[in-house]
Amino acid sequence: MKNFVYLFAAGTMALAACSSDPAYKISGTIENVADGEYVYLSEAKGRELIKLDSAVVTAGAFTFEGRQDAPIARYINYTPKEGRGPRVDFFLENGNITVALGENNSVTGTPNNDIYQAYKNESLPLDKQYGELYKTYRAEGTTDEQKAELEKQMDEIDAKKNDIIFNTIDANINNVVGIHLWPSNSYSMTMEQLLSLASKVPAEFKEKPSIAKLLKRIEAMDNTWIGKKFTDFTLPDLEGNPMKLSDIIAKNKYTLIDFWASWCGPCRAEMPNVVAAYKEYNKKGFGIVGVSLDSDANAWKAAIEKMGMTWDHMSDVKGWECEGAAIYGVGSIPATVLVAQDGTIIERNLRGEAIKEKLAELLK
Repeated sequence: MKNFVYLFAAGTMALAACSSDPAYKISGTIENVADGEYVYLSEAKGRELIKLDSAVVTAGAFTFEGRQDAPIARYINYTPKEGRGPRVDFFLENGNITVALGENNSVTGTPNNDIYQAYKNESLPLDKQYGELYKTYRAEGTTDEQKAELEKQMDEIDAKKNDIIFNTIDANINNVVGIHLWPSNSYSMTMEQLLSLASKVPAEFKEKPSIAKLLKRIEAMDNTWIGKKFTDFTLPDLEGNPMKLSDIIAKNKYTLIDFWASWCGPCRAEMPNVVAAYKEYNKKGFGIVGVSLDSDANAWKAAIEKMGMTWDHMSDVKGWECEGAAIYGVGSIPATVLVAQDGTIIERNLRGEAIKEKLAELLK
């Protein structure tokens, strides 16, 4: 009898301990969805959302419950039979989470979600403003003068948004909000900002694949930044013969290393500026070497001919695994590196008229 009482008491204590373990409860509402429809808790895999759990909608409300060892990025989404339903990204973490799905999504109630929602409340209105200006910019009948003014306004919004992004990440680099936001927003940051954040990443996050990849890219960028000596590499030319970057740099007063690809829309849009700069300054000692991130050799060669890119070209045809791009920390294209004949890196990421302006200064 004593043993039975003991086992019963031990079992009761275990249940009590279990019920007091940290858990999450997601209390949600959704607009204009009929009873009996389902809302999903999902994980993003590339561009797809993989369903992990489901909850039935009753009177416009739904609930998820469970336990989560550590905060992790997830989605709550509704998928109608036609079209795309509302979705919202958030951090699944233990605590009481409140979700509102509709015209204005929100997720609040736990520390990381409160921080993330505050960031969205600041940044999303700017995204909306930018979108409206861009729509006007692209509209038929918008004059060049109007476009110039719209560009100025869009640049101002970009600057405000970039400040919000950096300040949010900087203040939260020690938690999942900052770690989640940093990789996808790193391309808008200065080298100084990147190095500052890299120095603050807690050890527990450094092995996270997206952060490890970003830290490696930042190190490569820092090693090949303005004022430092270029790093040599060899890749096949258009005929498949090995071409050394150093040989091209040695024969020009200034050489632009242009990282691009035939499949890259912004690269193709930028190419007329590069072609114009080459035509104007080539005889004064300006050279270009195109480093392609193509994986299709035929597409690469066809684009070169079509766009009149009459300069040196090289590629290992490995796409984003291009050795040259990795050495220079290239994470987005188009990307450029301007190198002097003595091997000093003069500038990075010159685009548009800035290319000619810099050459006019250097090749007087």
